[in-house]
Amino acid sequence: MGKKNKRQGSATPAIVAATEAGIVFETHAYQHDPAAPSYGEEAAEAMGVPPEQVFKTLVADVDGALTVAVVPVSASLDLKALAAAVGGKRAAMADPAAAERTTGYVRGGISPLGQRKRLPTVLDASAEEYAAVFVSAGRRGLEIELAPSDLAELTGAVVAPVARP
Repeated sequence: MGKKNKRQGSATPAIVAATEAGIVFETHAYQHDPAAPSYGEEAAEAMGVPPEQVFKTLVADVDGALTVAVVPVSASLDLKALAAAVGGKRAAMADPAAAERTTGYVRGGISPLGQRKRLPTVLDASAEEYAAVFVSAGRRGLEIELAPSDLAELTGAVVAPVARP
């Protein structure tokens, strides 16, 4: 990562949250293609980093409560593992409109940081393999690079294996 709080583009709630927390982070802007089949794969390719190091933010419903899962874009979310990580029994993907309304972000740009309503969060354990990971900075075409420990701390995340290949 570069210098502390190096920003590109407009300040999203995610960038504001990272800045206010005083953590070291860097933003990366790229030209988003609306026709891209996968926002995360597009981000990894645009930034020239392995897709395993770029994490997507998914919102699931665990026993009636919205819960955030942060998993590599190269993997899928294991819903049973997510439920277990937060002490729940059943998990299903959340309604996209409910996810957007609750987080304050649009699909493809949902960030685990700076959400309108703080939700229980689970960060996949594979994040700990990297000095830095990339997550959405709150809009399509903008990623934030930060230490996984900072991401976990800022979101109050439980770190658990919730991704599957």
